[in-house]
Parts: sequence; structure tokens; C-alpha cells
Amino acid sequence: MNIDDGLAREARARHTWFLAGSALIAVAVLVLAHSVLLPFVLALVIAYLLTPLVTWVETRKVSRAMAIILVYVVVLGTLAAFIRFTAPRVGQELASLRRELPTLSHTVKTRWVPDIQQRLRNAGFGPERTPDPSAVEELAAPSPPAGTIVARPRPDGAFGIELNGPLSITPAKGGGYTVEPLRETREGGFDLDRIVADAAGRSLLYAQHNALEIVKIGRDIVAGVSRFIFVFGITLMLAAYMMLTRERITAFFVSLVRPSSRSSFHDLLGRIDRGLSGVVRGQLIICLVNGVLSAVGFAIVGLKYWPVLALIATVLSLIPIFGSIISAIPAVALGLTQSIGTAAFVFVWIIGIHQLEANFLNPKIMGDAAKIHPVLVVFSLLVGEHFFHTMGALLAVPCMSIAQSVFTHVRARIQAMDPEMAHEPVASIRPPPDA
Repeated sequence: MNIDDGLAREARARHTWFLAGSALIAVAVLVLAHSVLLPFVLALVIAYLLTPLVTWVETRKVSRAMAIILVYVVVLGTLAAFIRFTAPRVGQELASLRRELPTLSHTVKTRWVPDIQQRLRNAGFGPERTPDPSAVEELAAPSPPAGTIVARPRPDGAFGIELNGPLSITPAKGGGYTVEPLRETREGGFDLDRIVADAAGRSLLYAQHNALEIVKIGRDIVAGVSRFIFVFGITLMLAAYMMLTRERITAFFVSLVRPSSRSSFHDLLGRIDRGLSGVVRGQLIICLVNGVLSAVGFAIVGLKYWPVLALIATVLSLIPIFGSIISAIPAVALGLTQSIGTAAFVFVWIIGIHQLEANFLNPKIMGDAAKIHPVLVVFSLLVGEHFFHTMGALLAVPCMSIAQSVFTHVRARIQAMDPEMAHEPVASIRPPPDA
């Protein structure tokens, strides 16, 4: 028996060292190959999100491969239809916002900033200053019209030349460039032949002088589109393989654990799944609800560019805490350009959405298993963004959920071995009363 026990201990030690060495090698490979891991990470997220739908279709006596194809067709078709119907409106709003940004910037510079500075001085946060008449005149003067060239005197007697766009700069015959304002089509002056002729002439002239640049731009566009299609196809294929062989993947990891510990390993997998289900799937549902409610409220009050702002609120809601704060800033700022009442309504509406999210949606959708302390959420977001930028911020909370699930599982196993701690829940522990 002693010899057998010794052999068993030696085998367990070898198995442990083998797994530890394999884990170190796997981590090293992942670190070295981190630049090509994006399709695999996205595939893992897609597979995790769509597995419940695939399982539901399978219950209708459909093969798994066909269920995956049907889910892909429905999900991708829905996304394509949404983009098809919303992209034109969002594009128009973005174009209008781009045209209005100079006016908004001028308003902030000439009205908001001086008013805030004066209020701070009146409150005693700065010395009283007599405004410089020339600075006041410069701020109060209207911006030069688009398509003009402005000459401003300099202290050394020279003149600085400012080009106020939109301007068209084209190569001129014999060298040099021709600078002229872009012509805008106005009602009553629409001439399709002239517009087509101008566009064709300018395109040919630009092509003659910039043939090499056009070839480079075209090559970059083709390469970018090709890479996107390749990565997108690889990601969908990897996600399909993960969903198709999910039992084999799970069985491989289970086979690495000793038979006596497999029950505990299954408990750990269940704990991780419950946490990730709330963080990943639950957060995605909350993002959609947040975006819809934001769109409804912004449209009711008539906020400018509300489709763009609602889309921003939806996307940034993927990042807990910080995403909600960042998405609220442009909405309230644009509301202030319309009226104080509009900005106040937008601010109150956003607070109402987040109160609904915190007090109703989070407990109902995410559940208790996915709860992570806000301090840990902020810490994980800062660490993820610092080391891995945007992708790190998006994956920080799911990674923290996995770490929390592992910690909770190990703590529960250790406490189960201690008779004094086995039957004492954490919620029953209270700090001692103050002396």
C-alpha cells in the first residue's frame, strides 16, 4: 500500500507539473500571438451569445449544424435590415452635425466660456479683469464666410493668410495651385450638366497630377475591405465550430481534472457561466433597452441629431459606468444649444434611464450571480484600458467576472473544509460595534 500510495503521489505530482508547464506555454503563446487573437476572441463572444438560440432551435428537432445556419441567417439578416434602414438617417445627421460644428464652436467660445469665466470671477475664484477691447471685438466679430481668404496683420508687419473652407485647391497649368470656394447648388440654379461636367473635369485634372496617390489609396481601400471580409468570415466560421463542438471542448477541459475533482470543476463552470451570462448577455440587453429609451426621450423633446446620440448611448453602454457618463455629455451639451429646458429634460431623462437600469434591469436581467462591486468594476476598466485600450475596456468586466467566480469557488471549497466557517454565510458577518 505504501508503494502504491507513493506511486500515486508521484503520478499526481507529475500531472500537476505537466499542467502547470502546459499552462505557462499556452500563456506565452497567447502573449506572443496577441496581435492575431481578435478573431478568436470575437468568435468566443459570438458563440457564447448565440449558443442559447442555437440550443432553442435544436429543441425543435433541428440538427445543430442547420440550427447554427438558421440563427446566423436571422441574426445577420436583422442586423443588415437595421443598418439598411437607419444608415441613411444617421449619415444625414452626421453630415448636418459636421456642418454645424463651427457654429457650435463659435457659440461656446463667444458666449459660454466668457459667461463661465465671469461667473467664476464674481464668485471670487479669480481676479477681476478688464476685457481687452480688441479681444472682445475679435470674439464678437462674426466668422468670415465660408470659401474666403482672410489676411490678418502680425506684430512684425507681415500678414498671415488664413484659408476659411470649404475651398477647392487644384493644380494650375504652368505650376502652382488654384484656390477657389466650393460651389453649392441652390434652389432654382440646379444645372445637372454643369455639375457633371465640373465633377468630371476636376476628377480628370486631379487624376493627372496625383495618379500615384490614387493608386495607393485604391490599394489601401481594397486591402482594408479584403481584410475585413476575411476576418469577418473567419470569425463566423470559428464561432460556428465552437458552437458545433461545444461538448468536445468542455470534455477536453474536464479531462484535465482528476476524476475526484470533476464534480467541483463542473460547479466552477456553472458558476462562471452564471456570472458571464449576466455580464455579457445581460449587459447587451441593457444596452438595447438603454438605446431605445434614449431615442424615445430625445425624439420627444426634439433634441437635434437624436438618432446619432441614441446610437452613441447604445454603443457606450457596453462599458459600465464610464460609458453612461461619456454618452450623457454630448446629449446635454447639444440640449444647451437649444434651450435650458431641453438640456434639463435630457439630463433628467438620462438619470431616469440609469435609475431604471440600476434598480430594475440589473437585478432582473443580470441576477445576483453577476454582481460585481463597483470598485472592482472601475479597477478592471482602468487596468483593461491602460494595457489593451478599447478592447481591454470592453473585455475588462467579463474577465473580472471570471476571476470573481474562480475566487468565490475556491473560497467556498476552503471554507467547506473548516467546520467553523462551513455554515456561516458572508452576509451574516458584521463589523464590531464602535466603542
